[in-house]
Amino acid sequence: MLPSSRPETGREPWPDQPPGGPPAPRAGDDEGRPERGGPRRGRHEGEPGHRSAGDPDDGDQDEEETPPVEVRRSLALAVAGFAALLGTGLVLAAQTSGPGHRLPFTAVVLGVQLLSVLAWTMAARPPALLTVAGVGAVAAIVADIVAVRSDPARLMPLVQVLLVGLVAAVLGQLVRRVDRAQVTDSLRGTLLIVAGAVSFATMIVLTRIPMGTQAITVCLAAAGVALAVARSIDAFAAWPRLAPQVPRGAAGVVSGAMVGTLVSAALGSYLVTPFTPTRAAIMGLVAAVVAVLADLAVGYAEAGRLMAGESSPRWAATHMQGPLTGFALAAPAAYVMCKLVL
Repeated sequence: MLPSSRPETGREPWPDQPPGGPPAPRAGDDEGRPERGGPRRGRHEGEPGHRSAGDPDDGDQDEEETPPVEVRRSLALAVAGFAALLGTGLVLAAQTSGPGHRLPFTAVVLGVQLLSVLAWTMAARPPALLTVAGVGAVAAIVADIVAVRSDPARLMPLVQVLLVGLVAAVLGQLVRRVDRAQVTDSLRGTLLIVAGAVSFATMIVLTRIPMGTQAITVCLAAAGVALAVARSIDAFAAWPRLAPQVPRGAAGVVSGAMVGTLVSAALGSYLVTPFTPTRAAIMGLVAAVVAVLADLAVGYAEAGRLMAGESSPRWAATHMQGPLTGFALAAPAAYVMCKLVL
């Protein structure tokens, strides 16, 4: 047996039994989890907090989605029919034009110009509305006269008419003090009214140059088919939507340009040299794409005006501004392609 060691001096012996009862439980919950003694740390600004699943404030944090604008099927089909009729009328009227016999086609072009000025003026509603509309109508008449009488037939006199008309329209808006503050904002609409009215006269110039009438046939037929097909597809399947506020779909835009190009290639196989299916397809593709994109841009402009709080005019002519703008830009495109391709 080992000898028992004596307790060291200055130390108390170990007690045989604890002096008291069992040790007191640690402060905390019933499961023995320690309780934090200090105050709870506040959540700093910007630190995500914990919310219950049914918190009604969660909906305020989500971005509000704008419901897409409903596609009016009857209106889309009506615009498609108007585009087809307008393209057919311009192509057939161009066939009647000849040396010393340009009055019928000029009258048709002038009617389209006046309708375009009315539609664009009612849609854009620029300051000094009557003044701008009057300048646009006068510019259209002068452009037609210059297109018929200029010798040789070229595009530069029409550019001069455009510049003079644009300056006159802006000066007419600056006369009244009420209209001066809005001149800068309405410059785009004023330019569209005057330039669009003058651009239609390009078709008269085309009928006076070699192969110009055939170029009108190919390009305007492609533009008319592209606009009609695009609007018809949008009436039944405006998908995928390009913008919630614009009732147009990418399927219609792409399909319209493709079908218009196909029609122009088919026409090129029946026309005389220097037309070929390839050259006609190139010319038709440019005209169809320009017309469809111009029509689409009009839809975006109209949606922008509605989002800005402007009321939509109740004029039937305003619904025609898309095809009218498309043909207004397809005419100078046909002139350029005639000079480059043929």
